[in-house]
Amino acid sequence: MHLVFLHGPAAAGKYTVARELATLTGFELYHNHLVVDEVLKSHAFGTPGFVTERDRRWREFFGLYPGPGRPNIIFTFNPENTVPQAFIDWLFTAPVRRGVKLHSVEITASEAIIETRIASQQRAQFKKLTDVALYRQLRDSGAFATPLIPRTDLRIDTGRASPVEAAARIRLHFALG
Repeated sequence: MHLVFLHGPAAAGKYTVARELATLTGFELYHNHLVVDEVLKSHAFGTPGFVTERDRRWREFFGLYPGPGRPNIIFTFNPENTVPQAFIDWLFTAPVRRGVKLHSVEITASEAIIETRIASQQRAQFKKLTDVALYRQLRDSGAFATPLIPRTDLRIDTGRASPVEAAARIRLHFALG
């Protein structure tokens, strides 16, 4: 089983690239906000209850892999300091010990591009960060500096590659689907 871990800053294009990659490979897209938005229904972002519940749900989901009938997965992730380093360390070790091939892909874009994408309609549908001033404040305070990603196997700048090109590069690089 393959787990493609697409990580990078807000508005870098992770979700858009992931959708294209899912189309190319047939992999299941497990967008970070599927869990985040669900947990936000009962806990405010960043509170201890939010952090605990989000961690539990992520571990429960990824703890099922590999298994009979389980699809290959694309997981989008924005490193930010409410995610415990222990979760990322677990994600990079526990599934791998069970035979999952984890492919770590950093999706990047320039700050200018990120700032122009922050307020997009697509971002609003997932309760994502859509305020440029707040993004700058969080970025400048170091909110996106942790957790640290243990390794990156491929980096793609979505300011230079379209989502279709980025997905094709990922597929080719890892010989997926």
